Amino acid sequence: MAVQKSGQISFVEALMPVHRGQQRLEKLSEVVKWYRFEKLLSCLRDEGSVGRPAYPPLVMFKALLLQSLYGLSDAELEEALYDRLSFRRFVGLSLKASVPDHTTLCRFRTLLVEAKLLERLFAELDRQLDRAGLILRRGTMLDATVIETTATRPPQAPSGEGADFAAASDPDARFTRREGRVSYGYKAHVGVDEGSGLIRRIITTPANVNDTVCADQLICGDEGAVLGDSAYHTHRREQELRQRGIKPMLMRRANKHHPELPPKLKRLNTLIARRRSPVETTFATFKRRMGLSVIRYKGLAKAHAQVLIAAIAFNLRRWTVLAT
Repeated sequence: MAVQKSGQISFVEALMPVHRGQQRLEKLSEVVKWYRFEKLLSCLRDEGSVGRPAYPPLVMFKALLLQSLYGLSDAELEEALYDRLSFRRFVGLSLKASVPDHTTLCRFRTLLVEAKLLERLFAELDRQLDRAGLILRRGTMLDATVIETTATRPPQAPSGEGADFAAASDPDARFTRREGRVSYGYKAHVGVDEGSGLIRRIITTPANVNDTVCADQLICGDEGAVLGDSAYHTHRREQELRQRGIKPMLMRRANKHHPELPPKLKRLNTLIARRRSPVETTFATFKRRMGLSVIRYKGLAKAHAQVLIAAIAFNLRRWTVLAT
């Protein structure tokens, strides 16, 4: 595809004051090596093709990051790019440049999914954070959260038992029950670096997948310890972590053979709970500050794309905090 020239920021735009709300975006523009992302995105270009020129891939990628940072829909992102100078500055659009509409933004996201670039972009940010000395590797905190989908819940199966997922508008989403509440959607599983709060691993599954299923994939292998609640504890996982030189700090739970935990394990659970409690901040930021309270798109691949872009945006947000 041919590529539009996004235009340089004018002299007048450059002189306009930056208010406090814009400082995070200005900081990101300074600390992140965006040319490395541009190199990964360059495979999406085809400058020799005919037709209406497309927007530069880096401009589009930055726009999707803004969408995740501020919890906007595609239509709201289009409006914000028209109205907010700070957004134009960040993505690299001058006041005279046209703005990609919501359908163009949606197609670009789909293109990223089809090209399987989001995982590589997440890995590139992880490398930059590591080179900046921000990943501490003291431990990896494991946790998961359910994110409901905006898709219509499936009808009852013809047999009268359960739901007919084949007839659902989003056949990949599933039901789950927690503390008496039934949710329908997906689950985000994360491995968060203890101390820095940066996300090092993230996996998206249907909501009914148990937390422990993805645990081994969230462990990086270079951390000093793995911290998780009782859902992650198995004797096999504990033994394998010790063999790898990683301290297993996984909370224990009572069972039918041992209905009451001994005082030693209760104290251990209390210690682990204190150390792993900051992981809850990750989901609080996701849902309350970044608006990742619902999955806006249908299908596991697009749901994972939304969660993965949010994880990249979250780590960029953390970078501005840690670099201050």
